[in-house]
Amino acid sequence: MMNHYESAFILTPVLSDVQMKEAVTKFKDFLVSQGAEIENEECWGLRKLAYPIQKKSTGFYALLQFKADPSVIAQLELQFRRDERVIRFLTFRLDKYALEYAYKRINKTTAKEEEK
Repeated sequence: MMNHYESAFILTPVLSDVQMKEAVTKFKDFLVSQGAEIENEECWGLRKLAYPIQKKSTGFYALLQFKADPSVIAQLELQFRRDERVIRFLTFRLDKYALEYAYKRINKTTAKEEEK
């Protein structure tokens, strides 16, 4: 049985844009290799943190929305812990209300991009 998940993670700010995209691609490729289906990917860019983490006050934020088997989540979080570029991460299962909200947010974002 596949559930819907969102995984948000913060990468260290000392990375270049290429290195940041490479890290996000690494996690996407890992999920796909484990049989997950990527539904949405968002890179929010460099943002200020609410409080310092590892003496850093900014970080690159990224979000992956995907469908996967529950056993994949433990492996994904192990990959996050092993990668020194990741300073924080959070993965959670979306219930039907959160999933509905996520689809609305995606549609709103794509509509704004089409207007430009």
